[in-house]
Amino acid sequence: MADSFASKTFTALSALHPNMANLKIIGIVIGKTDVKGFPDRKNIGSERYTFSFTIRDTPTHFVNATSWGNEHYIRSLSDSFRVGECVIIENPLIQRKELEREEKFSPATPSNCKLLLSENHSTVKVCSSYEVDTKLLSLIHLPVKESCDYYSLGDIVANGHSLDGRIINVLAAVRSVGEPKYFTTSDRRKGQRCEVKLYDEMESSFAMICWDNESILLAQSWMPRETVIFASDVRISFDKFRNCMTATVISKTIITTNPVNTIVDVYTVEQLKVKALKNEGKADPLYGILYAYISTLNIDDETTKVVRNRCSGCGYIVNEASSTCTTCNKDSSKFRSVFLSFDMLIDLTDHTGTLHSCSLTGSVAEETLGCTVNSKKGSMFRNISKLSSLPPKDRLFW
Repeated sequence: MADSFASKTFTALSALHPNMANLKIIGIVIGKTDVKGFPDRKNIGSERYTFSFTIRDTPTHFVNATSWGNEHYIRSLSDSFRVGECVIIENPLIQRKELEREEKFSPATPSNCKLLLSENHSTVKVCSSYEVDTKLLSLIHLPVKESCDYYSLGDIVANGHSLDGRIINVLAAVRSVGEPKYFTTSDRRKGQRCEVKLYDEMESSFAMICWDNESILLAQSWMPRETVIFASDVRISFDKFRNCMTATVISKTIITTNPVNTIVDVYTVEQLKVKALKNEGKADPLYGILYAYISTLNIDDETTKVVRNRCSGCGYIVNEASSTCTTCNKDSSKFRSVFLSFDMLIDLTDHTGTLHSCSLTGSVAEETLGCTVNSKKGSMFRNISKLSSLPPKDRLFW
């Protein structure tokens, strides 16, 4: 762990057993459900609220946590953290998992225990990403299933009706992310829906539907034609209206964004240039790991050249003069389909040469610069200036 946590003692998830008390657990949130209300049997006419999330502290250990309580407490707790954040949980109740009943609706975990959080005894605190071990942060990119245990989109389409109703794993790239659509059900409950189009080397477009707010929020962070996802335990069904197969995110689903465990090839700058020339004109992208430093980071450009509006439908930059997406041909002001994103060019250098005009965008740019795209401009540029003033050896890029 980082120095700030060196003096604190955490219980590993692998060591949990029922009736343990006074525990302090640290882990990264890899999955989360929406808040739901249920009639309170003890207080007729009132409701109890609940939500669940899944935390992980090693590649092989992750557990589910559930909290019950009144609406204010549950919504406040749920809103205090998101998928991808590290949390410290104090004083949870450790219970034995009812395997058959719980894993029907919750993510399957290797642990035989679960965590129960109560308002009076338990606390959940979000850790800064700069305070925790990078090994813990990297777990967000590690699928919870074997990396080879998935169906390609082509396999799903080919198998057709035989997969209808099955729960399987999918590995694919994101083609587009639709805008969330909100509605009210017949019993006056509010709902939402978002359609994500996936693709791989076999299928050019395959629909995945998100019905819960948590998965929709996660999907809005994906960059079309850049993001790859490993979706474990999605439901496959045949859509009679479209006459095609679709995937649906359910309460068991855990989505891993940009899984890296399958990317193991390490290149130098010189090797990447040679590979790029050989790969020129081919549709298949080239993936690999480069150990280099940021040798050029231009902070003299106007703000409009650092932060751009992108279309949430296709991910491409929106024309600022006309406020339209030339790819989707949408009027951004009318469709409200834009989001702010860092968009800057950097140079990467190692001992063999330099890669010029590399794109640094989105959440990767935010992590590198240490600020979000919605931060105050002064704070943003102070962070950029601080990074650019570091010696090259301290500007490592990985």
